[in-house]
Amino acid sequence: MYNHQLHQQINTVLQNEQIDIGGKDNHFFTRFIANATAIDALFHEIYGRNETGTHSFDQLIHLITRAYLQRPDQLLVRDADKGAKGNWFLSSDLAAMSLYVDRFGGNLKGLAGKLDYFQQLGVNFLHLMPVFESPEGESDGGYAVSDFRKVDQRFGTLSDLRELQRRMQKEGMYLMLDIVLNHTSHHHEWAAKAKAGDKKYQDYFYMYDNRQLPDQFDRSMPEIFPESAPGNFTWNEEMQKWVMTVFHRYQWDLNYTNPQVFLEMLDHVFFYANLGVDILRIDAPAFIWKQPGTTCQNLPQAHTLLRLIKQCVEISAPGMALLGEAIVAPNEIMKYFGTGLYKARECDFAYNATHMALQWDALATGDTRVMLAAQHEILQKPYGSSWITYTRCHDDIGQGYDDYMIQHAGFNPFEHRRFLKDYFSGARQDSPARGALFSVNPKTNDARISGSLASLCGLEKALAEQNEFSIQQSIAKILLMQAHSFFLGGLPMIFYGDELGYTNDYSYLQDPGKSYDNRWMHRPVIDWTKNERINEEGTIEYQVFQATKKLIQIRKKLFAIGDYKNLTWMTPHNIHIAGYLRTFEDQKIYCLFNFSDQDAYLTWFAFKEHGAAPSTLYDHWNEQETEMGYDHQYLVLKPYQFMLLEAK
Repeated sequence: MYNHQLHQQINTVLQNEQIDIGGKDNHFFTRFIANATAIDALFHEIYGRNETGTHSFDQLIHLITRAYLQRPDQLLVRDADKGAKGNWFLSSDLAAMSLYVDRFGGNLKGLAGKLDYFQQLGVNFLHLMPVFESPEGESDGGYAVSDFRKVDQRFGTLSDLRELQRRMQKEGMYLMLDIVLNHTSHHHEWAAKAKAGDKKYQDYFYMYDNRQLPDQFDRSMPEIFPESAPGNFTWNEEMQKWVMTVFHRYQWDLNYTNPQVFLEMLDHVFFYANLGVDILRIDAPAFIWKQPGTTCQNLPQAHTLLRLIKQCVEISAPGMALLGEAIVAPNEIMKYFGTGLYKARECDFAYNATHMALQWDALATGDTRVMLAAQHEILQKPYGSSWITYTRCHDDIGQGYDDYMIQHAGFNPFEHRRFLKDYFSGARQDSPARGALFSVNPKTNDARISGSLASLCGLEKALAEQNEFSIQQSIAKILLMQAHSFFLGGLPMIFYGDELGYTNDYSYLQDPGKSYDNRWMHRPVIDWTKNERINEEGTIEYQVFQATKKLIQIRKKLFAIGDYKNLTWMTPHNIHIAGYLRTFEDQKIYCLFNFSDQDAYLTWFAFKEHGAAPSTLYDHWNEQETEMGYDHQYLVLKPYQFMLLEAK
């Protein structure tokens, strides 16, 4: 609907900023007018149309315009190139790695010197874990930010980051960085001013003189870290106030009911966009809106804020996609892609955390039925959005799927979840896994799992026992898990060290700033002497690296693996085999995975349920052709074998 007053307001700002709406800035102007009504509606849905809201909205228009004017010319060209491709991030050409700069390469300059390593592997997309300033010992792995625009001296300088980004662009690589919208470090400038008594900045946070409102919040808010950070509020002696600290006592939650907080944080979003970030990972978006009497997670206002950010970015920096790091139940995670008028217009990406956890469920049980019971919800993701698919990340592994999915497979949910915890923590004698329980909640018996991909797949135990059969079986599990993730649909994200089989790193126990958090066991310090073994045939590092490299090469040459809402799960004729079909135009790829330690038999009829049956199947992994058999015959998959079969 045309809104004359709104468009006049925008035109006035654009004229004052000397925007050439009929010439070089026409695409910007067109995007602004196209998104103006949505931005107006979303902003005022949160902040109303009172005098404060009206003034803040005028500030928002100026902010969007200024961000565009500050965008470097090379990024404007990159925006246009991405726009010409449509949804550029859906392609199968992309393969990513997530890493800690200091633990991988020492610092940003050191990382820049490792770009040839990524090229050798085939990775063309890097997610750098937080690099902006955070206090040593109170950093939460970099997620307690004390300055959103200053690179922490441990990693280098902002100039080093710009130089890395420039070199990555030259090599055709993409960059993802984090922004923590939910909170700041208590050492942040805003927090320091609040401690000094500045009322303006005290209003940037949730602060209370007594326990009345904190107690009201606590009655319905769960504890995120019940062991290391119980409760949701911390008493501050300097101010004599209770401060909301949902994660850790040193992370102060931002108050988005204050429009100035939104504008300040959006300005930081634009700062990252104009650094050249291709995907901005929004940390913990589920928590950004708080309301007494609720869990303060996944509230409608949080989605409104994310949609507002997305529309603003679409105007000023359309080449930057947004990732919502919402590790929530399947029915909740879908909402982060947008609903209703904003379907596929909220976050471009979300983590497929549910399926990640389901893969581990299948690996532990050898049974794929729980995995399959969840797919009807996961498949609701709208076209034009995508998943980050992965087997491991910097975080723990939760069991973020519903009890009914477990019951559908014939298991008792409580017993099943306890089995998984015991299996992956190595509490069972028959388990090859070597992980640890993280964030155990004695009230609910909930716990999550820490451990590297290799250690959870049994490699650590196998090496300790010098059991060659178990070593090779562990490698087979590692590749099964990675292949299942790579070809599922989405942007595959390898966690550093997994590409060559790093086991748990226990050195964190000697660091007082990390020893309380066992997730550091799967955040290794890279030993580049060990990494040189990727060139020594026969070593574990060589086997895992070369196989991972081959998986990436196969993925890149199969355009049907792009995320074009083209995934169909095959009928589970064998509970040990997970099979899905990827189709696009005339390409048809059957992806089969045996999650059991026994031979698994699949009827050839399974290939005849989705259109015309192929006469021949070519396995891109084993580089062999297989003739289609009769319905009473079987395709046999060896223990932990996978096949990537293209119909011919």
